[in-house]
Amino acid sequence: MTDAVTKNTARIRFPKRTSPYIFALYMATIMAFLMSLVITLAEFGMGPHYMENVMNAYQVAMPAAFVCILLVRPVVIRLVSWTVQGH
Repeated sequence: MTDAVTKNTARIRFPKRTSPYIFALYMATIMAFLMSLVITLAEFGMGPHYMENVMNAYQVAMPAAFVCILLVRPVVIRLVSWTVQGH
């Protein structure tokens, strides 16, 4: 990238200490939406209100997923260190 392009692309950068929370936010956002799509389709099928139902489910799933990821992350890190060589 040229200096002109680099200067024009301002982005927010968070401190490194916020990494676990940013990770949890991104993971919860993506996974809760994907799971809402799949579970709504399995439960109600593809109907005229499919996306409305997905978004209603997502409103509950996303905050729950965020909290769960924050709680489970330390356990997963420990499990990975026990099962992957070099960790």
